Amino acid sequence: MVILVTGASGFLGGRICHALVDQGYHVKAFVRKNSDISSLPQPAHGGTLQLAYGDVNDYQSLLEAFSGCHIIVHAAALVEPWLPDPSRFYVVNVGGLKNVLQAYKETKGVEKIIYTSSFFALGSTDGRIADETQMHPAGCFCTEYEKSKVIADKIALEAAQEGIPIVPVYPGVIYGPGKVTTGNVVAHLLVERFNWRLPGYIGQDKGFSFCHVDDVAQGHIAAMNRGRVGERYLLTGENASFKDVFDLAASITHTAKPRFGLPLWLVEAYGWLSVLFSRLTGQLPLISPPTVSVLRHQWAYSCEKAKAELDYHPRSLEEGLTEMLPWLKSLGLIRY
Repeated sequence: MVILVTGASGFLGGRICHALVDQGYHVKAFVRKNSDISSLPQPAHGGTLQLAYGDVNDYQSLLEAFSGCHIIVHAAALVEPWLPDPSRFYVVNVGGLKNVLQAYKETKGVEKIIYTSSFFALGSTDGRIADETQMHPAGCFCTEYEKSKVIADKIALEAAQEGIPIVPVYPGVIYGPGKVTTGNVVAHLLVERFNWRLPGYIGQDKGFSFCHVDDVAQGHIAAMNRGRVGERYLLTGENASFKDVFDLAASITHTAKPRFGLPLWLVEAYGWLSVLFSRLTGQLPLISPPTVSVLRHQWAYSCEKAKAELDYHPRSLEEGLTEMLPWLKSLGLIRY
């Protein structure tokens, strides 16, 4: 069985490739020619990995990559809270999925598509813990990324109704070892915290659903093997706040907890300054006004359906951070 993974050079995509190769699958990693592929695995335990060069927005390259594949894991996405050109979210996150679906129609032998969505596609959950039945109200969006994933989610569900064998999965806030990209926001915040550039807590006491990247990767494989076509599966984890993340990190490393919280108005002001600095330098900001909009809401989700149907077993936030913090230290990114 040959499995094509789009976005293979990314934070999540790379870990999905690792998990697949470790389990003996034959993986075709779809990457751009200028992608950093240092995080991709070396073949082991009978698995193989080959590179397929292209871009999800280069339809011909995507169509060629589909050849000979049985399963498509569409993990490619543009994951940023803010971009100077917001149209890029729709080009990649919506247009890329449309190309995947069209390539499926023109290719024989593809049995299933695992589509990596996001819990943002289901919307905020203020005051409650939601599940896969929640539909985004689509009236208000915190970020353009969120809006693009909502549009793409609707396309995926419509494709399933048309008979395309697609299984959408919805990770939460992904963290863990791997690339320190924007998609690994917990790693970024911990680096800022332990280097004293983030002196206090951020956000309110709102719940976010945190999930370890390797659990999410295993969830993709489980969806590939057990997921029912057209069914939604939340690959989330423990619901906690970023305050909880910082407190756990302090406890694990035997360091002091932050002594105060940063008011959101101050974080937002910093975000506007970061955006201005970004426009001058071209370096994308870690904190931006859309980030603050996200922090004003709760995003708490239950993954009981994935546990029951996919045998998905996410680790606790404490267990995941206990693994992640020494990894960050080994890279020289934090000290404690």
